[in-house]
Amino acid sequence: MSSDDRPILAITIGDPAGIGPEVVLKALRHDDVYRQCRPLVVGDQRILERAAAWIDAPPPDYTLVQEPAAGRYVSGAVTLLDLANAAPEACPPGVVGIAAGRAAVEYVFRACDLALAGLVDAVVTAPLNKEAMNLAGFKYAGHTELLTERTGARSVSMLLIGPKLRVVHVSTHVALEEAIRRVTRARVEAVIDLAHESCRALGIAAPRIAVAGLNPHAGEGGLFGDQEEREIMPAVRAARARGLDVSDPQPPDTVFLRAVKGAYDIVVAMYHDQGHIPMKLLAFDSGVNVSVGLPIIRTSVDHGTAFDIAGSGQAREESMLAAIEVAIQMIHARRLTTS
Repeated sequence: MSSDDRPILAITIGDPAGIGPEVVLKALRHDDVYRQCRPLVVGDQRILERAAAWIDAPPPDYTLVQEPAAGRYVSGAVTLLDLANAAPEACPPGVVGIAAGRAAVEYVFRACDLALAGLVDAVVTAPLNKEAMNLAGFKYAGHTELLTERTGARSVSMLLIGPKLRVVHVSTHVALEEAIRRVTRARVEAVIDLAHESCRALGIAAPRIAVAGLNPHAGEGGLFGDQEEREIMPAVRAARARGLDVSDPQPPDTVFLRAVKGAYDIVVAMYHDQGHIPMKLLAFDSGVNVSVGLPIIRTSVDHGTAFDIAGSGQAREESMLAAIEVAIQMIHARRLTTS
């Protein structure tokens, strides 16, 4: 048994036709990554070698493993679980393809299974392409939904983390009409709990939770909608009764500014764009996406496959580095609570 206490992170390369392989390789050029963790890349050596040609740096050495603990995990080398059979066909960069969509999902499945088996400490994902994934027969809206089913989790939500803002969502990849229907007391209350748990997992002992309203001005006392009074406020009262520090529904156009200025540790957003727009504005290149409520730790870059620049060498690794950092932070926080 290894005495190395650096956590093992299973890092998937995402859609082979997107920028994921390049972003992973660029992140692993940073020596700090290896000082803090053991990065196990889950993907395809052929795809990584192709991506390495786009990067102005010497190609890495590859150590191929079947068991995560067998890796070298030293700077300049890539320890790889090679799933070349997942994409037997060519996956040209920048092109939506069935083979690429299938491979991206297989990488995530394998990483998830390793985490469920306790063989890795967390999963960090590069972006997959939803269209390609669905063409390949995987009818998921994204990583969160895929991992929810794979792990059998009951209540999962999307948490976005930036340098100055944290946001968790009541709903994500659904039409706005459906998002409004999902603003129920039960769902809002569950996501408030997830917000509290997320902050605790990040080492915040007493989280201050802001709840965004659904309607302009948080309904203005029912003038612009009654979901705040009918569904959101009862959820807030129930959370407070359990000892959580939760705000009344806040006007959506100001609550994120208040959080950025330090009034709150996290904001509960009612739907996808309500939370994503401020996060993308503030942390487009450095945001991190976390699936909270899973039995495993999963973090991700907070950008897409960027097919328009795939293969050009222009992709940036800041979000991947931030996702690795958040995963490590969550692992250490978990170790402290279980020690």
